[in-house]
Amino acid sequence: MIANLSRRERLLVGLAVIAAVLLGGWLYVLEPIREHYRSAAELVPAREQVLQQRRDLIGRQATINAELEITMKRFDKLSEGFLTAGTPAVAASELQKIVKDMAAQARTEVRSERILPPADRGELLEIPVEIAVSCEIRQLVDLLARLDNAPKILPVQELKIRVVNLTQPKDLLVTLTVSGFLLQAAPGKAKS
Repeated sequence: MIANLSRRERLLVGLAVIAAVLLGGWLYVLEPIREHYRSAAELVPAREQVLQQRRDLIGRQATINAELEITMKRFDKLSEGFLTAGTPAVAASELQKIVKDMAAQARTEVRSERILPPADRGELLEIPVEIAVSCEIRQLVDLLARLDNAPKILPVQELKIRVVNLTQPKDLLVTLTVSGFLLQAAPGKAKS
């Protein structure tokens, strides 16, 4: 078929084939490579920024390690304020004993005590205990001061004060809800 074409027609067909190869090479080979380089060039500033942030982080490693050590010491000191028992029932019993001992030291008369259901607070388990005491105002202040200065973290969640005898408002019946905290073991890890 090409043999039937004149020399001029063959030259035009050859130029058309060369133009098609060049155009195809440009569209399907060179243009994708240029686009890849263009997109890579656009990512260079962002990658340089990430690299600089990582270099800064590596440069601050000693400071971060020192801060981590300080934080871990602080956590260890705070964790001394948690209840030490392993189960909620034993922790509630420990809390009940601590509060009763403080009430006795404050010279109050314990009327009743009750362990309330624990509440999940993430990694902590809140163990509340309700205790009713009969006392005077000074004894109540002494008991609250002892709870506030206790070696364990013992926040008073609820405080109800009633006067026993309205004609002699000296004696009070006080119901306190005091909570202690128990550090829960993470799932899949043994508690140390």
